[in-house]
Amino acid sequence: AITLTLAPHSAIIKGNIADMAPLSEDCIAPLLVQVLKASGWRQEGNGSDALGSGHPAPETNSSGKEWTAARRLPQALIIGVKKGGTRALLEFLRLHPDIRALGSEPHFFDRHYARGLDWYRSMMPKALDGQIVMEKTPRYFVTVDTPARVHAMSQDVKLIVVVRDPVTRAISDYTQIISKTPGIPSFESLAFKNRTTGQIDSLWSPLWIGLYAQHMERWLAWFPRNQIHLVSGERLISDPAGELGKVQDFLGLQRIVTDKHFYFNKTKGFPCLKKPEGSSKPHCLGKTKGRTHVSIDPEVIQKLRDFYKPHNQRFYQLAGQNFGWH
Repeated sequence: AITLTLAPHSAIIKGNIADMAPLSEDCIAPLLVQVLKASGWRQEGNGSDALGSGHPAPETNSSGKEWTAARRLPQALIIGVKKGGTRALLEFLRLHPDIRALGSEPHFFDRHYARGLDWYRSMMPKALDGQIVMEKTPRYFVTVDTPARVHAMSQDVKLIVVVRDPVTRAISDYTQIISKTPGIPSFESLAFKNRTTGQIDSLWSPLWIGLYAQHMERWLAWFPRNQIHLVSGERLISDPAGELGKVQDFLGLQRIVTDKHFYFNKTKGFPCLKKPEGSSKPHCLGKTKGRTHVSIDPEVIQKLRDFYKPHNQRFYQLAGQNFGWH
């Protein structure tokens, strides 16, 4: 059994694991995550039974409020975009003790909708009252039926979209594809219907995903703009704490994830976590993140920038902000 005693500026753990000296306030949040995350635990001194038999049992803290860990449908979704930085955002958000996030992508609203909401709920991590349950599936943003399906689950769900310069996003997408499917045609040949006339194939997935205005309009038909938070994929790299601060504000959470959690890895070219959840060691995302992009003909890149320019301008209008993509 474990007892967690909280005082204004310290926390002490006692029990079978270890006797520990008083811990600084900075340590309290990670400790709470580790203790409360367990699906079965009991708190000494309050007369409650240990959790068991798969049913949530109430826990009472010092204020008398009951703590019940249960599986709930998500209150927030990271819906896009692929190769925008969604994995980084999810990993950064998981540092927050009031966020319970599913690590894998469930693809419920685009692939497994027929399984029903009970199945979807069963996929979620257990959470306490007051914690926000969330998941990320980047394909939701571009799937036609998804906005209506999400709305049917909850009209109040908070939606997060990480967006990135659509040209660099497309190159990143292609870089991932070719790493899994060597021997596919070149980026240049796939990006154009006709290279001679310069007609771009906007239905090719890496390019189609970057038509953000088209996808955004579909979501705005079901949800008000203030329920959709846009994260800059570029600023998520250059100023992760700043972007995370805005996301925490959007979710109604205290700004606990701050610049003290990050350092910039010059080799990989993006931020890494100093001490991720449950670890004392620094952590960067996997080897597949931060791949060196394939080299693309500069003339092709310029044609793509020209192609995306009106689409980006329309997206800026819908978003109410300019992301500065050139």
